[in-house]
Amino acid sequence: MLEEALTENAVTESPSEPDATSADSASSAPVRRRPLKRATKIRLLVILVLAALAAAAFLAYYIFNSSNYVTTDNAQIDGNQISINAPATGTLIDWRGQQGTSLHKYAPVGRIEIQGGYAQPQMVIRSPADGTVAVDNGVEGSFVTAGTQLAVAYDSSGVFVTARVKETDIDKVQVGRAVDISVDAFSNELLNGRVVEVQTGAAGVFSLFPQSNTSGNFQKVTQVIPVKITIDDLKGLPLVPGMNVTVKIHRN
Repeated sequence: MLEEALTENAVTESPSEPDATSADSASSAPVRRRPLKRATKIRLLVILVLAALAAAAFLAYYIFNSSNYVTTDNAQIDGNQISINAPATGTLIDWRGQQGTSLHKYAPVGRIEIQGGYAQPQMVIRSPADGTVAVDNGVEGSFVTAGTQLAVAYDSSGVFVTARVKETDIDKVQVGRAVDISVDAFSNELLNGRVVEVQTGAAGVFSLFPQSNTSGNFQKVTQVIPVKITIDDLKGLPLVPGMNVTVKIHRN
């Protein structure tokens, strides 16, 4: 009886084995990916071709510019400074040197009231030249000493560009070369100019606080050389010293 029972159980359980085997084989079978459609392949190919063309165009543009121009955006509108100083020690009164004020040569800008007993004579402050006030340091009623800078003006008709060119490119810049000038404030207008002066020292040497190495840890920094560029025609643009510009100096 025991042998018959075992035989029946073996017969009953045997059909489940093929099901487990088929499940395992189904799970281990690789999943086939659907191939890309022809239209998708064409789109990818077009994108790759366009990217290659854009990279080639950028490279060609870079090579053309570097071989024909020295370009820098480290440049500003500059001008000859007109310094208005206190002619004597005393109290500043009747001050008219506010920023943006147009000055005329020898015209009064204010007065200095000189302190001295009962008599308090006044000395007139005059503008040394025509110009427009860019920096106003004068404070009405303040006490100033002789020689104090009260204002800085610029002659708007005599503005120029000061460009700072890397020392590694300065050998490509020559006096008399043509320059294309783009002012950030008037990006739609292209101005023309010429190099008139290349300074004989790096900008750091002439700064108020020149660089120095006292720690013993030297780190080489590329210096810039100031280059003066005149503007052929202002085209009526109200250029103000300090405006940022980009210059392209012709090499040929």
